[in-house]
Amino acid sequence: MSGSTADRSRDSASRDRGQAPTKERFIGLEWLRFVLGLYIVIFHTLHNYPSISGWSHYITDIGFFSTSSFFVLSGFLLAHVYLDHHQSLREPARSFWIKRFANLYPIHIGALLLAMLVSTAVGQLAITPEDAAASIRFVIYDVNNDLGQTDPEALRHYMSDPELAVNLALNVTLLHAWNPLYLTFNPPSWSISALMGFYLVFPWAAPRLFRVRHAGRALALTNLLYLLPPLVVIALTDYGMPETGILHRNPLIRLPEFIAGILLCVLYSRWRQAGYRPGRGPCLAMALWVVGSVVVAVWLLGQGHAWYYLLHNGLLLPAQLMLILLMTRVRSPADPRLQKLARRLGGASLPMFALHVPLYVIFTRAERVLAGEPSRCLGDLRGCLEAAGDSSLMMYPVFLLVTVVFCVMFQERFVLRVREHLQRHLMGRLVPPARQQG
Repeated sequence: MSGSTADRSRDSASRDRGQAPTKERFIGLEWLRFVLGLYIVIFHTLHNYPSISGWSHYITDIGFFSTSSFFVLSGFLLAHVYLDHHQSLREPARSFWIKRFANLYPIHIGALLLAMLVSTAVGQLAITPEDAAASIRFVIYDVNNDLGQTDPEALRHYMSDPELAVNLALNVTLLHAWNPLYLTFNPPSWSISALMGFYLVFPWAAPRLFRVRHAGRALALTNLLYLLPPLVVIALTDYGMPETGILHRNPLIRLPEFIAGILLCVLYSRWRQAGYRPGRGPCLAMALWVVGSVVVAVWLLGQGHAWYYLLHNGLLLPAQLMLILLMTRVRSPADPRLQKLARRLGGASLPMFALHVPLYVIFTRAERVLAGEPSRCLGDLRGCLEAAGDSSLMMYPVFLLVTVVFCVMFQERFVLRVREHLQRHLMGRLVPPARQQG
């Protein structure tokens, strides 16, 4: 461990003036947020190219590492930002909830509407044979069917009117992660629903976790508790429904990742107060652990269902914690333009989680039409669609670039504006009229 003289001097000056120590800014965590968002895009889309199917799964097999790391990172950052130097929430819980809701809801609703519109349009246009089945009603039952022990056709399902209404209500109220049977409308958005569930417990949990005497032991216990549900599923079930969906996205089951992030912040804060930072040796050891964990995880995923559940729910948590610690050590670049770029890309990470599926559908269908006979589209739309070509791996980098740019613009031009409006409207209801006028 080596100390940071500048940080200690800054904190000492703040205490001399009777102020709280300066909050540290983590430019490395902004880059990490972006990379996690980009990896989840690759996880859900790269497998669609048959020409690389022989090896692409080695890249995408552990896509869940990205979502889990994001949950841990959220707990860490919220604890770092929202707890004051007395380790108390720096604002009322209702204010915190409103801000978090206002940040998530525009992303979710914008992505939900886009996904429903795209799904309906794709089903009507039917550019590919598979597109004919596209509908906002179409879902696939959530089971771990990698070994083919279940007929794939038996997993396909079209929601009835009552099911459609219930799931639409769950999506509108950000409760859709609680449906263990199947993912609806915009499948990756379950992570936004889970985040909202985590945010509800944060004002109660975070201050109490900071009072834990042995944070390292609490972190180890959290990891062990997180492993209990997959062990139960492995011992007692056949990896079917609803247990797969519960392990995958139930907010209570996934909560230990968020709690682990808060506890990591507890440890980090105590190390920082003591003037310690990981030196070159510990950082190298953590980097080797992270890389080794990923390599071993990819190998274990080929050894059966049990390893998938264990890796998905807890076995990789130490590597995720170490990755976040490593990224806190990344120094902020001197160039303010790079700092701004990191913040913009980091801010677009959650829109990337939410929007990439409908964006991929739009991009690849447009690509297919352009690869066919697009000149026919003005006079013979059906003939133009039937003449559509194939998607090309050569265009995949273009898709990734378009997705990143679109999500940056979506965050800055839509989400931030709607968030400000929601905060003003909802915060105003918390303040008595007399105080608002003052």
